[in-house]
Amino acid sequence: MTEAAAATRHTPGTPCWVSLMVHGLGSTEDFYADLFGWEYEPGPAQLGPYVRAVLDGQEVAGIGEMPPDRHLPHAWTTYLATDDAGVTAEAVRACGGTVAVGPLDAGAAGRVAICSDPLGAVFGLWQTRGLPAAGVYGAPGTPVWNELVTQDTSTVGKFYERVFGHEAQTHITASDDFDHLSLNLAGRPVAAVHGVGRSLPHDRGPHWLAYFEVADTDAAAERVCALGGRVVAAPHEGMRGRQATVADPGGAVFALVRSRP
Repeated sequence: MTEAAAATRHTPGTPCWVSLMVHGLGSTEDFYADLFGWEYEPGPAQLGPYVRAVLDGQEVAGIGEMPPDRHLPHAWTTYLATDDAGVTAEAVRACGGTVAVGPLDAGAAGRVAICSDPLGAVFGLWQTRGLPAAGVYGAPGTPVWNELVTQDTSTVGKFYERVFGHEAQTHITASDDFDHLSLNLAGRPVAAVHGVGRSLPHDRGPHWLAYFEVADTDAAAERVCALGGRVVAAPHEGMRGRQATVADPGGAVFALVRSRP
């Protein structure tokens, strides 16, 4: 993404943060520290056991621990920026989505909520208190793109348009076999929606997929396997560059990409 686009990342409706919920922090921290070079700092106490991943002194992502009685799969969550989490949460409900958690205070970081769209894809809302959510962008180890993988783009595209003001634009190469929208703000793409029909993984359902920049996609995918993860989709040339879909040892799925210049 261009420098100009990066400068508008925290406009309402723009992906501004990614976080991972797991059953145990220790081994997960070790995996991502080895893969991306992350270090960790304590996160807001209101969120329970939670750390902020730091790269070159800047926050890039969060990792939280689920309560012992919650047996949900490990998963990355994409957060969309909002100026008012309460108002946006009401819009989510009014447009057929669900608000599962919050909005709740996250200390100096602002207010957050966990929602799902009408087809079940989970996403977060983040109302910052004058602070950028992610402090570094574009370097290896940072989140650089977010894509919603769902059954089809039509219904869900309208939901994000109504809630966040996105302009849903059909990709120029879209066809019966390639159902793809970009979600634009001020004429710039900030995220994408990929309709995969019956190819949607049965074990995950509709989901937001976070892309992390790497220096070498093939080498990073091999490293994922060496660290106990697995490759879901082998490295290939994609819309954003050379990319691969992988899962960490706990099963959380994410994408690796070597973005085109």
